[in-house]
Amino acid sequence: MAKLEEYIPIVGQSIIDDLRLLADKLKGKTIQHINSTSVGGGVAEILSRMSPLIKDLGVDAKWDVIKGGEQFFEVTKKFHNVLHGRPEEVTDKDFEVFMETSRHNIESMETQADIMFIHDPQPIALVNKKSGNKWIWRCHIDVSNPNKRVWEFLMDFIVKYDSAVFSSPSFAQKLPIRQFLISPSIDPLSEKNMELAPEIIDAVLKKYGIIRNKPIITQISRFDRLKDPLGVIDAYSLVKKYIDCQLILAGGTAADDPEGAKVIDEVIEKAKGDSDIHILLLSQNDIEVNALQRASDVIIQKSLKEGFGLTVAEALWKAKPVVASNVGGIPLQIKHKYSGLLCHSIDGAGFAIKQLLNSPGYAKRLGENGREHIRNNYLITRHIKEYMLLFLSLYHPEEVVYL
Repeated sequence: MAKLEEYIPIVGQSIIDDLRLLADKLKGKTIQHINSTSVGGGVAEILSRMSPLIKDLGVDAKWDVIKGGEQFFEVTKKFHNVLHGRPEEVTDKDFEVFMETSRHNIESMETQADIMFIHDPQPIALVNKKSGNKWIWRCHIDVSNPNKRVWEFLMDFIVKYDSAVFSSPSFAQKLPIRQFLISPSIDPLSEKNMELAPEIIDAVLKKYGIIRNKPIITQISRFDRLKDPLGVIDAYSLVKKYIDCQLILAGGTAADDPEGAKVIDEVIEKAKGDSDIHILLLSQNDIEVNALQRASDVIIQKSLKEGFGLTVAEALWKAKPVVASNVGGIPLQIKHKYSGLLCHSIDGAGFAIKQLLNSPGYAKRLGENGREHIRNNYLITRHIKEYMLLFLSLYHPEEVVYL
């Protein structure tokens, strides 16, 4: 893990000084993050980098993960889908399964920290154990058009929290508690984002049999239908008619996502017969993800729904031209035709990729603008600062806290 001083050349001394000042005001407070998985997905990635840095500031912070069986995670995946607006039937049995596992976690988990920070719907019911301490619910997903029945079910818990946090203004809901807008972030010094020597990049390409003899288009994502990997193949196929190129679809699955294996099978089936489509199942290998992004000519993120889309920030940080769907938190990161290109369809994605491959100077300029936008807005130091201000606001609710 990097130390705080190592971020000074990237963000400046004053930012680190601000963090230390805020941390001093939190001395003596304990903070406990809880989510549903330690592996896979943006939440686990952020917490794995953030928790040690907060400790480095002298604040007592820890991170725990709830337990759940296959049935529970099938239900929470269904909740995830319908909260994003996908049509699926949610039954009374689903709510029973959710509550049964929640009761076990309520009984077994220690929740005595001064500030309990609960991430996403899976552990939301832990608030029933609230006893005089402060509780925050952090929603990382796009709930701009949630399934009404599931949202009302979650509301029974949300109202018991002291504050709620969302990633985008469009996700905000009518709540009787205070809401905060705090976007996720990337760590520029993590293995996924740090600078890499050319020989490391070459070695990763060699490992997977990828030759740089034609442009590389890449999507790095969990194999999840909401990331639309099948749509990415369709967009690539449109480009392929005009430009000889290759496609990398790389990623894994989250421990709390039982649909991943099915999606991988669908992707493999659709890609059959095209040797220029490389489907790579990466097991949390951040160096390889980094190398693949840096080797790419265009990064695509064709999500159908997206809480934020950290892979967009990762690609922009590497000054790569990005084509991404105009959904969720992605437009916060990409200003169309300035720091990337936004699309609304498969045809639009194909057109944008073609434009970037045909105009390398334009593509380079978009990538450079994107890197500065991420530096100024979406690095982990900004994220930690806003979280600490949020923690302080729990004890000074009468004061205006500017995030």
